[in-house]
Amino acid sequence: MHCRLVAEHLASDHQVEVLSSRALDYISWRDHYPAGQEEIGGVLVRRFGVRRPRDERRFGLISEEVFAGPTPTEKQQVWLREQGPYVPSMIDFLKHNADNYDLLIPYSFRYYHSYEAVRLFPHKTILVPTAEPDPAVELSVFHQTFNNCRAILYNTPESMDLIQKAQRNQSVPGLIVGVGIEDRSPGELKEVLKRHSLEDKPYIIYVGRIDKNKGCDRMFDYFTSFISQTDGPKPYLILVGNSIIDVPDHPMIRHLGFVSAEDKLALIKGARVLVMPSHLESLSIVLLEAWSCRTAVLANGLSDVLRGQCLRSNGGLFYRSEGEFIVCLQEILSNEFLRNRLGSLGNRYFRMNYNWKLIRQKYERAFELVTGRTTQAGTPIPA
Repeated sequence: MHCRLVAEHLASDHQVEVLSSRALDYISWRDHYPAGQEEIGGVLVRRFGVRRPRDERRFGLISEEVFAGPTPTEKQQVWLREQGPYVPSMIDFLKHNADNYDLLIPYSFRYYHSYEAVRLFPHKTILVPTAEPDPAVELSVFHQTFNNCRAILYNTPESMDLIQKAQRNQSVPGLIVGVGIEDRSPGELKEVLKRHSLEDKPYIIYVGRIDKNKGCDRMFDYFTSFISQTDGPKPYLILVGNSIIDVPDHPMIRHLGFVSAEDKLALIKGARVLVMPSHLESLSIVLLEAWSCRTAVLANGLSDVLRGQCLRSNGGLFYRSEGEFIVCLQEILSNEFLRNRLGSLGNRYFRMNYNWKLIRQKYERAFELVTGRTTQAGTPIPA
C-alpha cells in the first residue's frame, strides 16, 4: 500500500511503472495474480512469477543458522532466496530494460528484488527500506544494499537511526519521508454505524492484519483483563482486517473483516480510541489515518517507532505492560477533554508532516540528488 500510494501520486508528473511479484501473501509467496501487466490507478503494473513458494521448513532451518551468529555472505544469499519472493524473471527484465528507467525505487530492504536492484544498478537506485527492529538489518549481506544505493528514503527518525547504527551508512544521502494516506473522505458516520449495528455503542478499534506478529494476541489478553477489572459502561473492541489468528469468542469483541476504505475511516472517526499493539513497525499508516480523523491513539510503547510517533505528535498515549494498557485506556475513555485534545494534536501533526504536497516534494528532492536534474514539481525542499 505504501508503494502503491506513492506511485499513484507521482504518476501525475512522471512516467511510473511498478514491477511486482504475482503473490498475494508474504508467507507462501505463491502466485495468485495473473502474469503480464495491467494499469491500476494510472500506473502500469508488471507482474512476475515467483520461481517457487517458500518452503517453511527449509527457510526455518537456514534462518536458525543465519541468525545464530556470523555466517558467510553466500549462506545469507541462500537465506534471501529462501525467504522469498524469489523472482529472477523480474531481475532479468530489469537487466534488459534498465536503460528505459531514470530511477529504480525498491521497497523493503530485506527482499531479493531490492538486494538485486541495488547490486546491479546502484547508480540509479533510491531505497525505501521500511526497516523495523529486525535482526536482518544487521546482516552483512545487506551492507551493499544500504551503502551502495544513491539515496535512502526513511520512514521515521527511529528507522534511520536503526539502519545507520547497524550498517554505518551515514555517507549515503537520506531523507525522512514516510507516506501520506489515501485521499478519501469518511463515509457517513451514522449510516456506517447503523450498517454494522454500532449505534449508541461506545467502541475502541483495531485496524490491520489480525496477527500475533502485530501484537494482537496480547491486545486480546489486555482488553479482556480491562473488561473484567472495569466498572461501569464498557466499550466494544472492533476489529477491521484479515484474521491470521483466531479471534476470541467474547461478547465485547467483534470482528468486521474487510470493509470499504470509506467505512474504515468512518469507523475510526467514530471510535473512542484506535489501538495499535504492534511492536514491529517502520511507520504506522493506521496511526496517520486515526489522526486524519482526529481520533486519539493508544500504541505499544515497546515499539520505538510508535512511541516516537506519539511523542512527536502528542496525539496518543503508549503502554509497555498490561497494567499501563488498562490505566491508559481508562484515562482516555473517561476523560473527554484528553481524548479530544490528543485527536486534535494528532491531526495537526498529520497535516504538517504527512500531507501529499510535502511527501512529493521530498521524493522530488531525492530525484534531483540522484539525477542532477530539477524536476517539474517545484523547488525541492532541503535534505
